[in-house]
Amino acid sequence: MAQFLVKVADEQGNLRQQVEHGYSEAEVHDRFTQQGYLVYWVKPRTLLSRSQGGARGKLRQSTFLIFNQQFLTLIKAGLPILTSLDLLIKRQRDKSLLQLLENVRERVKGGELLSDAFAAQRVFPKMYTTTLMAGEKSGNMEEVLGRYISYQRMVQTFRKKLVVSLVYPALLVSVVTLMLIFLITYVVPKFADLFNNLGAQLPAITVFMLSLGLNAQKYGWLVLVAIALAVPLMLRWKRSDRGAESIDRFLLSLPLVGEIRLKYQVANFSRILATLLQGGLPLVPAMATAGESLSSRQMLNGVTAAAEHVREGQSLAHSLESQKLFPDLAVEMLEVGESTGALPAMLSSVAEFYEEDVQTALSAAMALIEPMILIVMAVFVGGILISLYMPIFTLGANVH
Repeated sequence: MAQFLVKVADEQGNLRQQVEHGYSEAEVHDRFTQQGYLVYWVKPRTLLSRSQGGARGKLRQSTFLIFNQQFLTLIKAGLPILTSLDLLIKRQRDKSLLQLLENVRERVKGGELLSDAFAAQRVFPKMYTTTLMAGEKSGNMEEVLGRYISYQRMVQTFRKKLVVSLVYPALLVSVVTLMLIFLITYVVPKFADLFNNLGAQLPAITVFMLSLGLNAQKYGWLVLVAIALAVPLMLRWKRSDRGAESIDRFLLSLPLVGEIRLKYQVANFSRILATLLQGGLPLVPAMATAGESLSSRQMLNGVTAAAEHVREGQSLAHSLESQKLFPDLAVEMLEVGESTGALPAMLSSVAEFYEEDVQTALSAAMALIEPMILIVMAVFVGGILISLYMPIFTLGANVH
């Protein structure tokens, strides 16, 4: 039996959409008709999943941000949602986004809510669809969508700063690595041939370096094969719950990297939670949505457990403090926000504080890492050159 997506209406006119098992579209249609439902349409779910999955992962955030800015402008001008979608589809140049928007328009035209239509694409962020749902329930779509756009602008600006600060160290490490590989696999074996012809007594450091170079040249392909096999296995293990938690625990335990990663996760969670709460979403669903945006598995598990405590009646600050993951300062600020009734504003303050703290820590780390890379490069390259030229200098001295 196949799966079909069915949209029906009952005698009271209530619309309902669900997944139903059946042998064919006609069989499912007749079954619901006999039960007294008005059937709008029956679509094979496999075909929908395939058409939606083809564009998955191709959504560009910059293009999506521009779309939302234009969408908000049209809504503020008083245009209906369906008319706004029609206008934006005509002007859309991104083929992937165009296909998704056309599917959204057809679903909205068929009676679905805008949030459900976007969620059915399985491409758009959960926070976006949740924000639309909050706007639909509160009747204040303009304000909610405006907050989401402001959030996206801040996130993109923050990420660009992070990327810019990491470009030079990454380039430096790549160049140093390639240079060392070239020296060890090509230059050192050339010197090995030279020293074999001379038949001279070599220092221990030179013997070690020549052995390293010859073995690297001989067995280097085995190392490449091992890496090519290990990377897919590592990625597969990382996608598992146990692997993701182990890797995340290791990253958070690192002296400098772990602290920066933790602060970045806290800033991201606080920013999303503040945006959702300002849009009118209840605290527990907002925590669940904000938690899904975290890349840290430990933080996600902690937020999920904290959401259950909040559901049971505990405060947000106390629930997060019990997980022993959030910094004390963040917990104290949230406690003040809850006691004064200004939790969304305090969450925004927490996000701004830790975003600035992450940028400061990254700048300090980059200022420290760059000279360390140069020192390591000088030590390795200098050591290789000294080990190779030392026998030549010794032979020269003996000749004189």
